[in-house]
Amino acid sequence: MTEVQTYQCLLASIMEEVEYRQRSFELSEDLQNRIQKMAKWLCDEKAKNGMLLCGTCGNGKTTFIKALRTLINRFQIRNEYYNTTYGIQLITAKDIVTLYKTQHKSWKDLAMKPMIAIDDLGCEPTELLDFGNVSYPIIDLLSIWYEEQLFTIISTNLKPAEIRSKYGDRIADRLNEMMERIHFENPTFRTDVYKSK
Repeated sequence: MTEVQTYQCLLASIMEEVEYRQRSFELSEDLQNRIQKMAKWLCDEKAKNGMLLCGTCGNGKTTFIKALRTLINRFQIRNEYYNTTYGIQLITAKDIVTLYKTQHKSWKDLAMKPMIAIDDLGCEPTELLDFGNVSYPIIDLLSIWYEEQLFTIISTNLKPAEIRSKYGDRIADRLNEMMERIHFENPTFRTDVYKSK
């Protein structure tokens, strides 16, 4: 597909996801710019292998990932090497840590998926203690994806300095190398009915 076609498909998929959430869709200039950046990244053969969606909570990062997942899964692009179709698996960072502890083989399978999306990076515990052993499920996973150059989408509420503080210089540098970034600077789309007066 061309970049224009990719933009149009992403826009339609985002609209569909917003309507599925029973919200009204509004096409702002910021959203157009984000979709354009994503479309350009998807169509560029020399693009980085990953995309990092950064911003505060409630401003559309997860909706964006779900729309991209729906779009890619709908096209059923063939992976000739594995004789399967490509598809994005969406998993939260907390669920990755749980998977590491309770179903380690499934965590290993996840580590080798050709396309993955992690939602809410930074909400999970960095370390996992298990019978006196310390493990780092997210750090290990990100290291594997970096080495294997796998297609990775991540959403996070963390700022770059917070990513470096939580995961260390090595992972922060690898994310800089392997990830394009889209910043979500708009306020939350969720109505704050619990705000104190």
